[in-house]
Amino acid sequence: MSFREEQDSMGTVNVPEDAYYGAQTKRAVDNFSISGLCLPLSFIRAVALIKKYAAQVNRDLGLLSPELAPAIMQAAQEVIDGTFDEQFVVDVFQTGSGTSTNMNVNEVIAGRANEIITGSIGGKSPVHPNDHVNCGQSSNDVIPSAIHIAAFISIRAELLPSLEKLCRSLQEKELEFSGIAKIGRTHLQDAVPVTLGQEFSGYARQVELAIERITGMEPRLAELALGGTAVGTGLNTHAEFARRVIALIAQETACPFIEAKNHFAAQAAQDSAVEASGVLKTDAVSLMKIANDIRWLASGPRCGIGEIMIPDLQPGSSIMPGKVNPVLPEVMMQVAAQVIGNDAAITIGGQGGNFELNTMLPLIAYNLLQSIGILAAAVNAFAEKCVDGIIANKEKCASTVDKSIALVTPLVPVIGYDTAAAIAKEARETGKTIREVALQNRILSEKELDRLLADSGSR
Repeated sequence: MSFREEQDSMGTVNVPEDAYYGAQTKRAVDNFSISGLCLPLSFIRAVALIKKYAAQVNRDLGLLSPELAPAIMQAAQEVIDGTFDEQFVVDVFQTGSGTSTNMNVNEVIAGRANEIITGSIGGKSPVHPNDHVNCGQSSNDVIPSAIHIAAFISIRAELLPSLEKLCRSLQEKELEFSGIAKIGRTHLQDAVPVTLGQEFSGYARQVELAIERITGMEPRLAELALGGTAVGTGLNTHAEFARRVIALIAQETACPFIEAKNHFAAQAAQDSAVEASGVLKTDAVSLMKIANDIRWLASGPRCGIGEIMIPDLQPGSSIMPGKVNPVLPEVMMQVAAQVIGNDAAITIGGQGGNFELNTMLPLIAYNLLQSIGILAAAVNAFAEKCVDGIIANKEKCASTVDKSIALVTPLVPVIGYDTAAAIAKEARETGKTIREVALQNRILSEKELDRLLADSGSR
């Protein structure tokens, strides 16, 4: 690959000739490529969205030449469209303000804008990455704003629709299974009867609450730090800049973004991102419980609980022919574990706010956006390829109810705890059912027994 030398204020570095980015990006790649991980493209698109409307507003405010602004806006839109995805090469582990990524975007947009104007890729003239693309901005307000924008859009476009789909799927199963009695379980031991529909109603409500938690934190996530520049004072930006840019972003995305009520809080802390991650963690815990329950209820097919059957997706063993594993519940559980782990990193990242700036912004961005993305994909697949195809094993459900020792519980109000305990003890020792023991000992009439057991949901 041929190279050209590009001079900037920090010295001479070699930049690939086919690169739209410039010296600062190249230096970051050369010196700080730690993990091979880059920030998600959804984040890059959020930064480019800011740059697009920053150029428009700066032009309207008379701060950017009408000759340069259209080229910058076009280049930014091409970044949003994914035309230059391979040009965003900075490692996620970089300067804590995310300056390297901000400059990566500034340089790609400037490089492409210069190509639009002059026919030559890259460089700093006539469009300069700092003076023009970054006009009225700082990494310190752009990067926190991009975190909020990317997270909010991803939640609205991906995560909430997938959770709503899962909720509908579970509610449909709740209705479908409403008349199927089965044994309840507490402490992994037999408890009193429930219906399979009631069990699934609990899962559906958990997902409803997951959705409520997410929408409840949206107002805080909608506040953007843009306009605070370096430390929150708004140095070197027009008083109207942030409000106008954010209004245009809100209009394009159909998301209710507003300027932060306090720029010092918006840049010095990342409390809203930490809150969002905490909500995702809570929802992940709910989803792990649901997935694990479904995995256990489908265990078998002959020697497990086996009260439901889930779709077969693939052979489950490389050594045991015919074995099929609960793939999607296990996928959901692993994704939930990853989200919980990401939350730990984000929580520590949130503690990285010293004085006027949080300096763990790339870490927070990467983990938060990963959590949203993988949770959305897993929930969607879990609903579509697992829950929708669940079938009740009615015979197995009925058989467990009849055999349960816990079936003595609804008799207690009539015969008393001690007598009920004696019936349970005899049933356990003889292998007989509660019904059989109660009838043989003439403790209750068959009619009374039928009524009490029917009230329990067993028949």
